[in-house]
Amino acid sequence: MTSAGPLPLSILDLAFVDADATPRDAFEASVAVARRAEQCGYRRVWYAEHHNMASIASSATSVLIAHVANHTATIRLGAGGVMLPNHSPLVIAEQFGTLETLHPGRIDLGLGRAPGTDEPTMRAMRRSAAHAETFPSDVRELQGFLSGESTIPGVKAVPGDGTNVPLYILGSSLFGARLAAIYGLPYGFASHFAPDLLERAVALYRAEFQPSSQLTDPHVIAGVNVVAADTAAEAAEWFQVVCRSRARRMLGRGPRAAAIEELSDEQIDDLLESPQGVQIAQMMRYTAVGDGDTVEAYLQRFAALADADELITVHAVPTLEARLRSVELVAKAHGLF
Repeated sequence: MTSAGPLPLSILDLAFVDADATPRDAFEASVAVARRAEQCGYRRVWYAEHHNMASIASSATSVLIAHVANHTATIRLGAGGVMLPNHSPLVIAEQFGTLETLHPGRIDLGLGRAPGTDEPTMRAMRRSAAHAETFPSDVRELQGFLSGESTIPGVKAVPGDGTNVPLYILGSSLFGARLAAIYGLPYGFASHFAPDLLERAVALYRAEFQPSSQLTDPHVIAGVNVVAADTAAEAAEWFQVVCRSRARRMLGRGPRAAAIEELSDEQIDDLLESPQGVQIAQMMRYTAVGDGDTVEAYLQRFAALADADELITVHAVPTLEARLRSVELVAKAHGLF
């Protein structure tokens, strides 16, 4: 684990569409969050590919990265991640090669093998679960396009060829940990929503890591939810709101969306006490709640547990003002500025 200076902190921005807001509002909020993160000393901001979720606006991930990059100056930006089974490696190489060409030295490409959506949406995207089976070879093909050593004779990514956009393997299973180790790539674990295998996956990754041209030593990024506010009481109130929002997102997909949205807060709280609701709460096992110092103490303990070289924080409070305050309080308590 990195020991010199404070552990790097980054942000996963899910481009939340808040209640009574629009996707455009979400994009403006993402710009504001990235600017504040840049001012506060965070290492990077990533955006995740999700589809058919009314509360998350980051489906066209590369387009959102380009927009935010145009409104920031130094902070790294990237995908956390692109769900590679949804795309051809050539197209992703061209997209991120374009981003790297326009914003040199600032672009990351995290890769996942999940679809980032449900089965009906997969069919609408002309995808199927079978596409995930070629993930390892697709990563190699993508590496070839970005490194200038295409594995397909006569085909180059233009732009993209030779840009060497850094790749990250993202996941929540032992499969991703082993693949990242074999390929010598950084590994990001999605412990902010899938915590169960965190310690086993990180241990496997470190034990089996093989150096590569991109990375000589293993690098672990662990996800953690954060709700920081000026007082513990305020943070606790926001955390209750975050739990309700998570329940609505998880339970209200597809035909059930309208019905879930009509439920009162009290009804959502009752759902959170049900077996399905308890499962949702368990997904948020790694969550820091409190004032800046309390959150910082939690992050230190979590970093040790996760054996992490970097933490990627998810500030899920559902108003921009509170989100920016959370970003700022954590950075200050962590010694980033």
